[in-house]
Amino acid sequence: MSLYERLQKASSEEDVKDAYIKALGLKEYQKNLIDIQTKEIWFEAKDTGKHSTYKMFTQLMHYVQQALNKGESIPPFLAVIDTQKAAIMKSEDVLPFLEKKTIKWGKSASGYTPEALDAISAHIGTHFVSFKIQSHEEEFISTIKNAIKNGDIVRIQITPDNLKQVFDKWVLMIGKEIKGIAEENYALLFFADIMHDGTISTHENLPAELMHKNGAPVFSLNGHIYELSNKEGYRQFWAIYHKPPKVEYRNYLLERRDSLIPINERSFKGAFYTPLAVVDKAYDKLTETLGKNWQKEYVVWDMCCGVGNLEVKHSNPRNIYMSTLDTADINVMRATKTCVAAQRFQYDYLNDDITDNGTIDYSLTNKVPQGLIKAIAEGKKILVLINPPYAEVTSADNSAGGNNSDNKTGVTKTKFAVKAMNKFGKASNELYTQFVARIAMEIPNATLAMFSTLKYVNAPTFEAFRQVWPALFLGGFVVHSKAFEGLKGDFPIGFLIWKTNQKNTLHQKFIEISLEVLDKKANAIGEKSFYNVVNQELLTNWISRPKTNKHSVVPLKNAITPATATKDLRGTKWSNDAIGYMLSGGNDLQHACIQTVIFSSGYGSARGYFINHENLWKISILFSVRRLIKSTWLNDRDQFLQPSKPLTDEFKNDCLIWMLFNGSNLTASANDLEWCNKKWSIVNHFIPFTEVEVNATDRFESDFMVQYLADKTLSTEAKLVLETGKLLWQAYFLHTDVRTVRDELKLNRSDVGWYQVRKALQARNTSSD
Repeated sequence: MSLYERLQKASSEEDVKDAYIKALGLKEYQKNLIDIQTKEIWFEAKDTGKHSTYKMFTQLMHYVQQALNKGESIPPFLAVIDTQKAAIMKSEDVLPFLEKKTIKWGKSASGYTPEALDAISAHIGTHFVSFKIQSHEEEFISTIKNAIKNGDIVRIQITPDNLKQVFDKWVLMIGKEIKGIAEENYALLFFADIMHDGTISTHENLPAELMHKNGAPVFSLNGHIYELSNKEGYRQFWAIYHKPPKVEYRNYLLERRDSLIPINERSFKGAFYTPLAVVDKAYDKLTETLGKNWQKEYVVWDMCCGVGNLEVKHSNPRNIYMSTLDTADINVMRATKTCVAAQRFQYDYLNDDITDNGTIDYSLTNKVPQGLIKAIAEGKKILVLINPPYAEVTSADNSAGGNNSDNKTGVTKTKFAVKAMNKFGKASNELYTQFVARIAMEIPNATLAMFSTLKYVNAPTFEAFRQVWPALFLGGFVVHSKAFEGLKGDFPIGFLIWKTNQKNTLHQKFIEISLEVLDKKANAIGEKSFYNVVNQELLTNWISRPKTNKHSVVPLKNAITPATATKDLRGTKWSNDAIGYMLSGGNDLQHACIQTVIFSSGYGSARGYFINHENLWKISILFSVRRLIKSTWLNDRDQFLQPSKPLTDEFKNDCLIWMLFNGSNLTASANDLEWCNKKWSIVNHFIPFTEVEVNATDRFESDFMVQYLADKTLSTEAKLVLETGKLLWQAYFLHTDVRTVRDELKLNRSDVGWYQVRKALQARNTSSD
């Protein structure tokens, strides 16, 4: 339990003292009039956060004054603590003031006079270092321990390891106090602040600048001056941290600006820092694929360069063109002297120089250097080396397809996608494939080396893209997404090298590519193949979807809970002879682990199948294989394929029994489910036992599964599962559950489902029944 968590449970001042003593590991302490007393430090403690730091220090100074009057020793440090905050100061900063004996003290420490409070507050305001325990617990503990050990209050260094943490606290204490600044510019002002020693900046040409006006800090950005609404947070923050960072960290910290950009903006800009260990592997792969002289032979264009970490390993920067969406990135590269000999320029690759008919006209912006235009025109060897945005352009309003697209809320459409990607299908809704498509049109014979997800290699929605993008695979690797700070999830990021040949539309399409596999630390751990399979061969197309009828049923959001979202209205239609509904979202392992479920009624998703007598055997196979194969970061995007050979009856029946007793079998029965101002019932068709076999209390409305299994020959394992399941069903009917469980699980019918049986038995076990 953290110190802050202990403090929130404290009910007395003694609890507060004990929490701090334990967190700080204090030894040889005493609890007297001075709340906690060691030879190195004295603490004044309170059991609430209502007292100001100044009031608590005034009380503590009363004891210090008494000790001075008696000629007793004073510790090097003084501290105040409560349930919310803490502060520390050096005794030497206040002793000369107290020795003047000019303060009018009260009769006791807690009975301080207003004059004493005013005098102490005026003197100590610039000397103590304060901490908010909820957000600065680690810094507080570290500062106190270092003070005791080293005899000094040592400010915390800003390093690559704590950069994001320090930035978040800077925003909380300083950034939010800067009048008129946009959130996306916090990072620029943060670096201007930390890269300044109080007199001069460590770097020239930073996008923002720290200045002083009337003795107070102000920031300059894009010709505007931004002042602080309140300066107390600024003082407190820089009493905790040391600036500027050590020389060896400075450039690297500036290069990590991407990690501080708001996540929605970062997704659109593609600002995910490529770790240098991964860059090393990429350069090794380029050398292996293009030859040892590739850095001399190829003109390189990185149109998503960010702050240039993909190019820092290049030995011939005069061959490099680097463009980025954000001018601030150019300024950071200038400040850190990154790739000085390269040509660096601001360029919005997906919007700049796109004509209304979808062609490219460099004269629209005149941003692209003439040397690069000439190299493209002359057909020189050009390597496009990029780590582009991975974000998907998703809402109907924002997608390239407009209102005909069915997508999630997302980033924004681009001019290139709207004007020039009508042949690329849903790939036009992905930012990185927009880059690939423009590159194919603009530099039709380019060599492309790109970091990206693998959706363009094997995702069903990218089949149209693969058909109109002729490219020869040359080599590459995949690396764990966790190698890239800021990317959520666990999936492979590919670095794939392609020789594009857009003018040869008859170019042979790749069927399989083999990639080296790197872990999150960029260590080689094996090899894996990825496949380009036509959609007709995917498992999701194996089952014909039964048609809907005009009959309405209650849509569910779990086994027995009616849907509440407006969008779930589309799940209310049913199908002739249907006995249930299977949710089957996506055709890859990423979706299979969370979107493979069967229900006794409709579900608010069109990505599934009505279950009936004809397709039940296929449904059970689809369910089982999707659930049995576990998703890993490496197989995350792998696609399920249709069976290539006839399946045995034993396999079919095993899958059915496995499905019936799986935790994602949410079939159930219930009366009086309320939805849309009506009461609804759902019937369970998936009980593999008769009423007599399980000693049921009443008739089951459906005996579908018993009849379906009647002529099936089951394996030994399937029989054992059925026998064990029967025991559990019998155990359920042996007792009547308490009212709260009956209400929660809707146990108001006899034909309960496997979900209800196991949940009821779990509830009995919880109550030791």
